[in-house]
Amino acid sequence: MRLRNVRNASDLIDNNSLWVVPNPETMNGKWADIFDNDHPIHLEIGCGKGKFLMEMAQTNPDVNFIGIEKFDSVIVRALQKLIKKPLDNVRLLRTDAAFLTSIFATGEISCIYLNFSDPWPKPSHFRRRLTSMQYLERYRFVLTPQSHIFVKTDNFPLFAFSMMSSVNSGLIINRISLDLHRDMDIANIETEFEARFSKQGKPIYYIDAQY
Repeated sequence: MRLRNVRNASDLIDNNSLWVVPNPETMNGKWADIFDNDHPIHLEIGCGKGKFLMEMAQTNPDVNFIGIEKFDSVIVRALQKLIKKPLDNVRLLRTDAAFLTSIFATGEISCIYLNFSDPWPKPSHFRRRLTSMQYLERYRFVLTPQSHIFVKTDNFPLFAFSMMSSVNSGLIINRISLDLHRDMDIANIETEFEARFSKQGKPIYYIDAQY
């Protein structure tokens, strides 16, 4: 995906440290202090422009949400939404998911969402996939016992890879869907990508896995 530069994105991010937490590794084990409550914390890795994150936070006011995005030109769009409509139970992190175990303490996160992650199609890049066994072990470290990981993608090879990695990592597969929008019994909030892909008639693949 080609990213368009957003003018003054870095400045806007740096000037809104209330919403985009600077130096997140210093908050390891202290995220309840950021939100000033002990509500469970849900994490969206690759939050994009923030549509899913914001709607989830509005729908679930007793849950705290953290969105991770490593590109200024993307996370600034989520920040703009948050500035326009502040939500006390949302924070953003400009970082890479590879650093999760430095940012969060053991068991500090209650749920992880992986929505339309980069499929990294080359076999030599499989370790970069957010559902690789390497990343799943990082998630195991930061998640509370029996926590869920929810995966949505339009990419069938990534879906199949994610299933295999989850099983090999000892996760329980609670539910899958080969066409999420046809399975109306599964509660769903769309991401920006999802809305676009759905309009194009692409099926959305879904996994609910649990440690």
